[in-house]
Amino acid sequence: MITNEKVITINRPVEEVFAYVIDLQNGPEWQSGLLEVRRVTQGSPGVGSQFVSVRKFLGRKLEAVIEIVAYEPNRKAAIKSDSGSVPFEESYLFEPTTEGTRITTITHLHTSGFMGLAEPMIAGSLKREMDTAYGDLKDLLETRVASVNS
Repeated sequence: MITNEKVITINRPVEEVFAYVIDLQNGPEWQSGLLEVRRVTQGSPGVGSQFVSVRKFLGRKLEAVIEIVAYEPNRKAAIKSDSGSVPFEESYLFEPTTEGTRITTITHLHTSGFMGLAEPMIAGSLKREMDTAYGDLKDLLETRVASVNS
């Protein structure tokens, strides 16, 4: 299993950051490897909400069903996928700070077979991808608001 933790502070209110991140359909805007996210279930996001994602990872196109398995508005959420070639869980903790919102994201990838053999390469790629994605998320949310207020 591969585990990666990412902590970042975004200079925006927790309600805004939570709403944007938990709407998984926003993912392709800030995650370059995420090609598409389609919502399967109707209604507001919450426990049981399902999405289908298409991601490019290590040159492979991976499709997976993702489900929200924990949801506490403006505080925490978790998603999980048992489908696809790399099952995973990802948890998000949102904390208000004087600078805005601190997000702590912990990702667990369950590798086996060929993916298990490639674990060191996958771990490095995941870390680089998350570092880039969360930098892009920070820039997107902080810049979008700055341009709206200009």
